[in-house]
Amino acid sequence: MDTNILLESGTNELEILEFALGNNRYGINVAKIREILSYQPVTPIPNANPSVEGIFMPRDVMITVINLKRCIGLPETDNEGLFIITNFNKLNIAFHVDEVIGIHRVSWEDIIKPDSTINSHDNGVSTGVIKLDDKLIIILDFEKIVTDISPETGLKVSDMDEVVSRDRSDCPILIAEDSPLLSKLITDCLKKAGYTHQIVTANGQEAWDKICEFKKEGTLKDKVHCIITDIEMPIMDGHRLTKLAKTDDDVKGIPLIIFSSLVNEEMRRKGESLGADAQLTKPEIGNLVEAIDKLIDSHLNA
Repeated sequence: MDTNILLESGTNELEILEFALGNNRYGINVAKIREILSYQPVTPIPNANPSVEGIFMPRDVMITVINLKRCIGLPETDNEGLFIITNFNKLNIAFHVDEVIGIHRVSWEDIIKPDSTINSHDNGVSTGVIKLDDKLIIILDFEKIVTDISPETGLKVSDMDEVVSRDRSDCPILIAEDSPLLSKLITDCLKKAGYTHQIVTANGQEAWDKICEFKKEGTLKDKVHCIITDIEMPIMDGHRLTKLAKTDDDVKGIPLIIFSSLVNEEMRRKGESLGADAQLTKPEIGNLVEAIDKLIDSHLNA
């Protein structure tokens, strides 16, 4: 699938593929999609998670197929449907859906964040809701769906066992991450490494507001030594935040790391064009600490 339109730098827009499960409408960020294939027979895997239909091998690449209806508790039908082949966190996964409706280009500002009544930290599988005309499209949290099925594909917290803890409290870090669960995991891991001085925000806009606040106070250089940002966030995404930071004379010298499940070759090129100092996929939590150490040392010694 051609996703070049998504590589326009820092527009704070994304494309959502709308698809159907029964009579319900859901969405996925096009940046996660490799291709869409017609249904193909799959080989079941013994003792697999009930949501895993099996595996198949298009073009000699083995891909796991996840039945989305089973995942979110919808009744199954005889409809063969389609496979949405995705790539994120260095994994190729096929999601079995009934029908693909179309693609919508929207602003992150138009995505409504689900509240805690419908999306708890542990059980929610929605990252946002879009209202288009008279219908609501629920954007599913595909990373959480995969991690719930196979926890080892998520943040590899065990990587932190090899990280040497030292006092890094004099190096404040600004974090932009909309997932409460991932935000807690990231902050806990950084604290374990000694980065106890953290400013945590839920999206790029909140992070940028903090930066502007510190600029106004004249305390930016003291209060932010490194910025860590996700890409997919409501209101303002990480690429827009990166563009704002790297085109501002007062901010551009602060190291900025993109830490996202979406970091693949295409998205890496986009991050580089925007001026990101490092880009890591989310399972690489151990490498994140190493990257922060290196960038902060270079920044402070410059």
